[in-house]
Amino acid sequence: MQFHQNGFRTGDPDLFEAARPESQSDKLPAEVDVLIVGCGPAGLTLAAQLAAFPQISTRIVEQKSGPLELGQADGIACRTMEMFQAFGFVERVLREAYWVNETTFWRPDPDRPDEIRRSGRIQDVEDGLSEFPHVILNQARVHEFYLDIMRKSPSRLRPDYSRRVVELSVDREAAIEAPAVTVTLERTDPGHEGERETVRARYVVGCDGARSSVRKALGRELKGDSQNQAWGVMDVLAESDFPDFRLKSLIQSEAEGNIVQIPREGGYLVRLYIELDKLKAGERIASRNITSDHLVAAAQRIFHPHTLDVKEIAWWSVYEIGQRLTDKFDDVDEGEDRLPRVFICGDACHTHSPKAGLGMNVSMQDAFNLGWKLSAVLRGLADPDLLATYSEERQAIAKELIDFDREWVSVLSADDAEKTQDYFVRHGRYTAGTATLYRPSRLTAATPHQDLATGFNVGARFHSAPVIRLGDAKPMELGHAVTADGRFRVFAFSDDGDPTASGSKIAALCGFLAGDPASPLKRHTPNGADIDSVIDVRAVFQHYHRDLNFEAMPALLKPIKGKLALKDYEKMYCPDFRRGDIFDLRGIDRTRGCLVVVRPDQYIGTVLPLDGTADLAAYFKAILRAKD
Repeated sequence: MQFHQNGFRTGDPDLFEAARPESQSDKLPAEVDVLIVGCGPAGLTLAAQLAAFPQISTRIVEQKSGPLELGQADGIACRTMEMFQAFGFVERVLREAYWVNETTFWRPDPDRPDEIRRSGRIQDVEDGLSEFPHVILNQARVHEFYLDIMRKSPSRLRPDYSRRVVELSVDREAAIEAPAVTVTLERTDPGHEGERETVRARYVVGCDGARSSVRKALGRELKGDSQNQAWGVMDVLAESDFPDFRLKSLIQSEAEGNIVQIPREGGYLVRLYIELDKLKAGERIASRNITSDHLVAAAQRIFHPHTLDVKEIAWWSVYEIGQRLTDKFDDVDEGEDRLPRVFICGDACHTHSPKAGLGMNVSMQDAFNLGWKLSAVLRGLADPDLLATYSEERQAIAKELIDFDREWVSVLSADDAEKTQDYFVRHGRYTAGTATLYRPSRLTAATPHQDLATGFNVGARFHSAPVIRLGDAKPMELGHAVTADGRFRVFAFSDDGDPTASGSKIAALCGFLAGDPASPLKRHTPNGADIDSVIDVRAVFQHYHRDLNFEAMPALLKPIKGKLALKDYEKMYCPDFRRGDIFDLRGIDRTRGCLVVVRPDQYIGTVLPLDGTADLAAYFKAILRAKD
């Protein structure tokens, strides 16, 4: 991270200078730019992103009386860890979490079918898929990390708890700059019970769970089918002679059902997902009167011949399997000629089983997608029609993941251990969260130049690789340059020529970007702002870093920034030949080089030749406004 750009300041570099001297009032304001409803993973992801922009007035409300203390979700996919890196707290997650390194598979012993035996043991995440592992951590800790970002942000944003949405209405005739959404909330905190507050907002985002009040106000429904399967789940502190008790394990018994065992953080806690008898048509879990003792007994039968002595149950629940989805993630109905004002994220618009660990992860990705678009529109960098792409992109992704989840649950419940292991291996990229591929659009522009970077597929997430930063010889991951600050990145991968030569392709590209009136930097960067404030251009060279002269590089790659006019030394990189050459790892054409454009949410927008300046300008023109 960078700091001291605008003057030396002591203390925590993550603590930004407050944009306003006054603290956030306990009363909700009459008007805001964005009102977020719900302090779950999606709501806090969105709030943390918008909190970085103090010019955007944001408030987040929550029906509960305070922060989450014990969360149900715990699986954090590799892709989500990459997002946490962008927000700046991945190291805290890595320190606390359980790392899922290997997965074992257990099936009935052919010689003694009433007992289980190990049938397979595999690496949980394939090599090279991500620089981060798949980890397990209590959802409440993730919430706390987001809340910490909000507290330290320039906005000093904090949730307003004990607020229940009573009514929501949209003025469909309001001007796009006006607050078109009116929300009435009721307070439930002691001393204020029954008090009502009315807030008018330009945009409202419902992140308020499967029973979402915001979704209901829009007339949207979660549609789908229950699979009539009941599972119990419990977090236990237990003693066992099961040899894989600290490994993720998929256990299938002959007649007693199945268990998905997931060790938890801290070295002792273990989560057990326990298959119960299938429900009859129309039967509900509540009618079964299942207790925690039932779950323990069922687990003990499945573990046979191994013992399970449960010392303490930290949390337990019983639920039905079901996958449900809404048809739109915003308030614009089919055929309606207007732009969206209300959005829904996470469980408010899609629900999954917890088996593949998709729910919390997909919810946060929803918010990451919407957050950069809202910030771009509200800061005047993009037209409001950009917001229509949120529902278009995320509803399609949610549909694909729900279809996967339905099949995965079916495989887990089948009596075929070999099929389970094979399916787990073949679909590892889905469970890692790296299989998302956005369809061609103005944001993920189809290109005839994909062959220039075969490992950076347009529409996929930017797959990081090791590099050496030229200015200070720091070994790092290139993807860590894509932080959650709302900026686009343009990575210029050099051809095999001398980048310091006056006629090099890199020099020509930088000359165009820095000085040509058609340059997207000249067209879209606000007057008086740093040259990289909207589009951040960086270069990756093929050479050994000690063979290049930093000062001989184009001026655009050494921009002068901030009120003190200081040089930025962190825009150029070279391969880290000890850990792997990024040009080989990501299939970069060495002869021609290329441009890789990365969206603010870490997905690849397009791939172009180094001299494809007209197409580069056209890509940004389709998304961003020209400066005033």
